[in-house]
Amino acid sequence: MSQEFEIVREFEVDVPPEQVWEAITHGTGGYLWPMDPPEPREGGQGPFGSTVTAWDPPHRYTNRSEDVGFPTQSLNQLDYTIEARDGGRSWVRYVHSGIFTDDWNNQYDGASKHTNFYLHTLCEYLTHFAPRPVTFTQLEGPEGSRTPRALAAAARALGLADDAAAGAKVTVRGPGGQDLDAVLDYRNPYFIGLRTDHALIRFFGRGNWGAPLGISVHDFAPDADAGAEGAAWQGWLDAVFSRP
Repeated sequence: MSQEFEIVREFEVDVPPEQVWEAITHGTGGYLWPMDPPEPREGGQGPFGSTVTAWDPPHRYTNRSEDVGFPTQSLNQLDYTIEARDGGRSWVRYVHSGIFTDDWNNQYDGASKHTNFYLHTLCEYLTHFAPRPVTFTQLEGPEGSRTPRALAAAARALGLADDAAAGAKVTVRGPGGQDLDAVLDYRNPYFIGLRTDHALIRFFGRGNWGAPLGISVHDFAPDADAGAEGAAWQGWLDAVFSRP
């Protein structure tokens, strides 16, 4: 049964509105995934065939799509409002709305929790890496990672202590047994975020919504190689979930 949804978040970040605007319109690979920038006008084309319905740099941007491309959703709208605050800060109001056509509770739960993680990653990008160019890689685990227990298995393979909380400085075991020094910038039962000196590495426990565990790597090193990085993390993932 079709039903509307709305997910609203507000937050402040320590950069001016112009930098937030650049991130949400052109720098999406730094915290989400690379997208074609929107045509800079109302009525212009937005990402994934959407239409720009509000365009007021650097304060308001909205895109809307009635052809989402998958069967569980028939309408999708993303709306950003950005205001300047004292000290060069910005206040951002983000509204994701639309219509889910099936499995409403599960779809809403996944979208809501992913929103929290994506917006946190946006703030990490703006605070630590913007506007550096990014190399983006994303991958999925094997079928064995399609379980709510997958994220805990990934945490054990990284060597994260059960009591390691967001904000902790950690050393984790990456591909090939390489030690990676990082800040554990996000952790809950659904997601893990690691920030190294040159990258944001994100783990998505999507088994809670029936999908395999995912990893995305936003690498800001000038010599980053997406192919090599993707292959290394894919090998790491496959090894984790091939164990008994």
